[in-house]
Amino acid sequence: MQFGIFSVGDVTADPTTGRTPTEAERIKAMVRIALKAEEVGLDVFATGEHHNPPFVPSSPTTMLGYVAARTERLILSTSTTLITTNDPVKIAEDFAMLQHLAGGRVDLMMGRGNTGPVYPWFGQDIRQGIPLAIENYHLLHRLWREDVVDWEGKFRTPLQGFTSTPRPLDDVPPFVWHGSIRSPEIAEQAAYYGDGFFHNNIFWPAQHTQRMVELYRRRFEHYGHGSADQAIVGLGGQVFMRKNSQDAVREFRPYFDHAPVYGGGPSLEEFTEQTPLTVGSPQEVIDRTLGFREYVGDYQRQLFLMDHAGLPLKTVLEQLDLLGEEVVPVLRKEFESLRPSHVPEAPTHASLLAAKNEKKAETVK
Repeated sequence: MQFGIFSVGDVTADPTTGRTPTEAERIKAMVRIALKAEEVGLDVFATGEHHNPPFVPSSPTTMLGYVAARTERLILSTSTTLITTNDPVKIAEDFAMLQHLAGGRVDLMMGRGNTGPVYPWFGQDIRQGIPLAIENYHLLHRLWREDVVDWEGKFRTPLQGFTSTPRPLDDVPPFVWHGSIRSPEIAEQAAYYGDGFFHNNIFWPAQHTQRMVELYRRRFEHYGHGSADQAIVGLGGQVFMRKNSQDAVREFRPYFDHAPVYGGGPSLEEFTEQTPLTVGSPQEVIDRTLGFREYVGDYQRQLFLMDHAGLPLKTVLEQLDLLGEEVVPVLRKEFESLRPSHVPEAPTHASLLAAKNEKKAETVK
């Protein structure tokens, strides 16, 4: 099972000091966090894509390319790449280039985005969000698998005899996760292609997450990609830890109360009860995370949000030390002991290349 972190790249004032980092400071902090993720033994770093304040990660492949040059093992991903407002041709080329630069340590998560004004900025209509996601991904899927593509659709100009360059590394496209919080159509899309489904369940109760994942699993089996329990599932989560749970709650409360995504809503206690947010000791994070398996089954990737709401870089790095030293080693061992042998690990470039070569060998026979 893969463990990692994802960042939304928000530039938020620290409510305990009133200081807001500059954009340059926040970008450098995200890079430092990615490097720390590899240092403490995590598997994945994923960055969001936003084109509006107070967020800075408008160019994920630029950041991930820089991180790739400074890491050796870390898988580089997104959370999410906007399939609705990006040109599929540019996605195909950017991520194939990143694949080559990173030696295959790349996958990506497709999503529609949750900021309405972004659509007209890129010449699109938010009311077409689902059709855009479906058509654009269909084109992207072909661009990575066909050397020459003829295409005509509703939302972009036609392509005639087009070849996306560079071609995917080893002729193996990056693995794709389809991220969704609330759209069953996206779970259906992931199942249709046999791709991964990532449910970023940070704002939702367990029952909602369970329904979405179960839908994806049923449809994955329906389309003949394997049994339902072999479908590739990822989950999001949020944690804040201190050795003593009371200290964690006391320290995190002002950040929760003033965060743009939390403030004015349910209390910290209500939110931790109703969603996967865990604020407490490392053991509480372990217990809570292991409990996700009870309602989604065996899954392949767990990403945590840790650098948001104005938390200072020093605090985030301390959180990553706790995650890497005390939490993830236990979770790896426990999840692996529970996973049936027929349930796959998360796909990587190496495993996808091996499967391709095995299939080719069988065809020759």
